[in-house]
Amino acid sequence: MSTPLISGIQQVGVGVQNVPEAWQWYRRVLGFDVPVFDDKAEAPLMTPYTGGKVHQRHAALAINMAGGGGLEIWSFTSRVSQPAGFKMELGDLGINALRFKAPDVKKAHEWVKSKSKEAVGPLSALPEGEGFWGNDPYGNIYQITSDTSWFQKTGHAVGGVSGVVVGVSDINKALLFYSNLLDPMEIVYDKTGVFEDLPTSIAGQRFRRVLLRKRFTPVGAFSKLLGNIQIELLQALDRTPKKLFENRYWGDCGFIHLCFDTLDMDTLKTKIQSKGYPFTVDSEKSFGMESAAGRFAYVEDPDGTLIELVETHKLPILKKIGWFLDIQKRKHQKPLPDWMLKLLSLSRVKD
Repeated sequence: MSTPLISGIQQVGVGVQNVPEAWQWYRRVLGFDVPVFDDKAEAPLMTPYTGGKVHQRHAALAINMAGGGGLEIWSFTSRVSQPAGFKMELGDLGINALRFKAPDVKKAHEWVKSKSKEAVGPLSALPEGEGFWGNDPYGNIYQITSDTSWFQKTGHAVGGVSGVVVGVSDINKALLFYSNLLDPMEIVYDKTGVFEDLPTSIAGQRFRRVLLRKRFTPVGAFSKLLGNIQIELLQALDRTPKKLFENRYWGDCGFIHLCFDTLDMDTLKTKIQSKGYPFTVDSEKSFGMESAAGRFAYVEDPDGTLIELVETHKLPILKKIGWFLDIQKRKHQKPLPDWMLKLLSLSRVKD
């Protein structure tokens, strides 16, 4: 087996109009209470996706120490972040929903219902366990399901990001892209029909659904924290799907990108570009985000959904005393020791 080039979902970008307000909701309801950075700056390398103009933004990356990917909560500050001009339906092209994991889905269901003023759907049977759908206050859809990979107990009912649901126009083309990117990965299921476990808003519509999974492997500094990866591809069969970010900028409201923690950017770039998937953005060298730093790049799936790749170079372990971890000085890709990752929780924000 070849050495993995991706260790997990690092984060998903969530475009909002007010970062502090949105982070408070994700912190209180879903447990994303440990900040990695909170940064206001320009986004000069993203002009291909911001109308050719450099815009200013506010971005905060928060994680849930139970394990799983984080959330990069993002807003323009040089303009008002724009919502889509239509109501998104599952199957539209782009990131449709986030999938969070829970150690006990029933308890998570009761917790979210008690804490959120937004719609929370009923528990339903899934191909693997149980789950339920919900909405955040900003019109975004999420799903909470079970998972097998955890970092530590936190007392939160909900853990981090375990995956995403991506609307695609041609699953076969999308499968080829994600297979090349996530190698090695497995197809958990490939089904076509009308599905009772999807939200009632799309009742009666036919879909093809493919669930991809990349299981946790102990390769990469943060692999034990990030855990398994799930990507569900969803193709609408009864209608022509809309493109979620058509005529809008990257960073506008909604799920703006899916970011993978990358272990060897040069090798990954060579590999996927040889398959016909070019990098559309590449910082090429270390790029700072407040007290964190790394090389980042973007590639598009066949429908233009933005995939961010980040090779972490520096991470704040304990900012209060100026303790930072230089990943580039590590000569191997073994996971960081648990005690070191747990120090991140010392910066936890309590409401």
